[in-house]
Amino acid sequence: MINQRPELVAPSGDWNSLQSAVASGADAVYFGVKGFNMRRSAGNFDILELKKITDLLREKGLKGYLALNVIVYNNELDMVKRILDSAAAAEIDAIVLWDMAVLSLAKERGLNIHISTQASVSNFEALKFYNSLGAKRAVLARECSLEDITNIKERAKEEKINCGIETFVHGAMCLSISGRCLLSQDTFKKSANRGECIQPCRREFDIVDKDGECSYVLGEDYILSAKDLCAIDFIEEFITAGVDAVKIEGRMRPPEYVKVVTASYKTAMDAFFEGNLDEDLKKRLKNDLKKVFNRGFTSGFYFNRPDGEVGRNQREYEKTYIGEVIKFYKKIGVAEISIKSGALEKGQKILVTGKKTPANFANITEMQMEHNSVDIARKGDKVGVKVPFEARKKDKVFLWKEQGE
Repeated sequence: MINQRPELVAPSGDWNSLQSAVASGADAVYFGVKGFNMRRSAGNFDILELKKITDLLREKGLKGYLALNVIVYNNELDMVKRILDSAAAAEIDAIVLWDMAVLSLAKERGLNIHISTQASVSNFEALKFYNSLGAKRAVLARECSLEDITNIKERAKEEKINCGIETFVHGAMCLSISGRCLLSQDTFKKSANRGECIQPCRREFDIVDKDGECSYVLGEDYILSAKDLCAIDFIEEFITAGVDAVKIEGRMRPPEYVKVVTASYKTAMDAFFEGNLDEDLKKRLKNDLKKVFNRGFTSGFYFNRPDGEVGRNQREYEKTYIGEVIKFYKKIGVAEISIKSGALEKGQKILVTGKKTPANFANITEMQMEHNSVDIARKGDKVGVKVPFEARKKDKVFLWKEQGE
């Protein structure tokens, strides 16, 4: 049996992340427009930018999926129509949705339909049903096991159901059924169904007895905060199961997260098809994944139901804003940086990212001010540094320090 290569779908919450996904090996990118997606706190995009996005993706041979996966109220239908009209004009590859009004309106405009994980498709009959409505792909519920996924795919093949299967391989897990939790709505009037969840479940809690005589801080174990999904240890299982796409969660994560995670899964899948995917490579890639934001890792529901797998925010680096690029000398590969905060020293590592610049790292081996070599530049200085990539004016520059450095 010849295994098909799954499409690697990466998240983009803004232009910085979009550029990072494109540069790091994504086959497709998913994103939202302001106000109408499950990550309203992300930067998101204006509907006037959709054509610009698809132009960039087409130039690179990639696909773009618009996430319009919130519940929609009656008074918002005109706005949804405007968004879908713009998506059709921009030739968006598919709309990720679960509201039936959005599905109907997308069909009217000839747009491809992908069913969001919010619909909790977790069995073959559900897949078949959504396919009968016109869906070309379904993002399966996170509660599906690998056995479930394999069986669903086999049944679809047997019955010649033309509906692809997409599964998450990395990123945040919701302790409740994604999108259905009312904790954020109840406590802060921010609905998860509307993409506004502010994740109060991730916080510490004070437990106070009714008489007010004693209290406890419930935070050491963060009992409501699920660990992040990480499937790098068993990525080949998705390939052999025949899934059509593997997806990375993270439209609210920074561009360096998108860069590292996308590149890691791209490397793993390349190695599988080249016959070089082994435990040593997986271990190295997992160590890379630990260096960007995470809450600890879990295999989710893929092998069994998680039991007490809760985690807290963690990272193996410190990221500190230092300044911005004011000029880039392409011929010599030198970025002139205006130091806005703190100091930059020779030997340190920086992260550079911008609207047109993917997240990139550089070790500072040489620094110059007014053509003189220096070892340190402080707030108010303008310093030239050699970087192994093209930087652009107004790119943000951060100090990047990993644990142990």
